[in-house]
Amino acid sequence: MNKSRRMAAMQARSFAAAGFAVLQIDLFGCGDSDGEFGSARWNIWKQDLDFAWDWLENRAAAPVSLWGLRLGALLALDFAVNSERRTDKIVLWQPVVTGEAFLNQFLRLRMANEMLASTPGSKKTTGTGALRDRLARGEMLEVAGYDLAPELAAAIDALKAAELVITRCAVHWFEIVAEPGRPMTPAGTNAITQWRHHGANPYTHLVPCVPFWATQEISECPELISTTLSVFAETVP
Repeated sequence: MNKSRRMAAMQARSFAAAGFAVLQIDLFGCGDSDGEFGSARWNIWKQDLDFAWDWLENRAAAPVSLWGLRLGALLALDFAVNSERRTDKIVLWQPVVTGEAFLNQFLRLRMANEMLASTPGSKKTTGTGALRDRLARGEMLEVAGYDLAPELAAAIDALKAAELVITRCAVHWFEIVAEPGRPMTPAGTNAITQWRHHGANPYTHLVPCVPFWATQEISECPELISTTLSVFAETVP
């Protein structure tokens, strides 16, 4: 999220300038919130969304929408599927398609750090499988400076966007592409196909831009901000 805070803030200001009330939150154990990341759990993060919803609903008499980036998009989907709250829209920025792939990518950060810090004769991790075994045994792992709890890892690992089908509100899937005309990723296409097979009608938006959440320097994507705002154009007061 560190590389994405600027984009999230820019989008929030864009929403606010258009007349929308926006609540941008730090989940438990993240950013400026209470608690340590090692104590974070998926169900706690979903409770955070419940608290945030109540806070916003008590201050703005208007329909509530959800907006999430990467793993936050998967969290928004999981929350909406299992909640009785009436969601107006769900905006997904480059959503994680499977928690398994995301967790593997996260664990590779530890492997990369171990390789950089290794000395002759030091014990090296053989792969993500070995790290997963340690999590399965209940061991807390430090990854990129964060303590990853086995419970959080297991919850993320089990999630698949294709199984989180939303039919009662509009879902907008935004995917970053390298240049105009590029297709959606096969993983994203498969998830969208599965949703439609089960009666959902998601909207897809392909935006040419740099992957700002993963660039070396802080990056911006004005096209994503304007395209996202246009989704709400019909409801601007």
